[in-house]
Amino acid sequence: MPARSRRGAAYTRRVSDIDRIEIDGAPAAQAELEQVTSAYGHFTAMQVRKGATRGLDLHLRRLAETNRERFGTELDRDRILTLVRSALDGAEDASVRVYLYDSPGGSRVVVTVKPPGELPSRQRLRSVRYQRPDAHVKHVVTEQGRYREEVQREGYDDALLTGEDGAVSETSMANIGFFEGSTVVWPDAPLLHGVTMQLLEERLPDRGVTVQRKGVRVADIATLDGAFLTSARGIASVGAVDDVELTIDPDRMRRLEEAYAAVPWDPIEVGRTRSSTR
Repeated sequence: MPARSRRGAAYTRRVSDIDRIEIDGAPAAQAELEQVTSAYGHFTAMQVRKGATRGLDLHLRRLAETNRERFGTELDRDRILTLVRSALDGAEDASVRVYLYDSPGGSRVVVTVKPPGELPSRQRLRSVRYQRPDAHVKHVVTEQGRYREEVQREGYDDALLTGEDGAVSETSMANIGFFEGSTVVWPDAPLLHGVTMQLLEERLPDRGVTVQRKGVRVADIATLDGAFLTSARGIASVGAVDDVELTIDPDRMRRLEEAYAAVPWDPIEVGRTRSSTR
């Protein structure tokens, strides 16, 4: 089966989990959805609570920069916010994804709304040899879902993506960070610079936590002081990688959680002024 058709089929299988889908502000017919989602696209995912989300400007910046890089077009910020509000249809708490797909007539915007979600508080990972193409882009052209499904059948929660030399990058669904003494270490490898990761990078130094990037291989993980995951769904500790059990330090995790809890919630409002996330 051609890769394009396979991607469309995978998206269609997830439709039953979604409460609402709109394309350019209108409820999506199945045939139109399959046509739009067979194209190249990129997206951002956010958790909405009481009509607001954390790091809204970062989400919009991600969409704008990728749209410029991939499609050579500028993003209408207010249009995106209008379409998100339309898809929410009055819902205050939700998981929202905003996809932009290439189209001869210009980018098509797909907004999906699902029930709100949180990361499981403790996760077990299995390492796999795979890194996402164009890892700095949050896009839909990837095989990472296949690896996640494979490791879940083996009893793990997610796949830890690594290079051929064992260099850690990210998981199939989240960024991974490590504790090394009082320092938080993010892998120095091809990865998505996630919104939650960026929010923590801004705030942890104010709480006495040094943040750095450096190479981490699977073989190094047992020598570090723990690991955690971050995504739009929050923060989770890592209890094991492969057959290596990891220590979970409550104090270190609490610092992360307190830093993230202090991030303000930005109302999803058309015409809102760009603001610092601090």
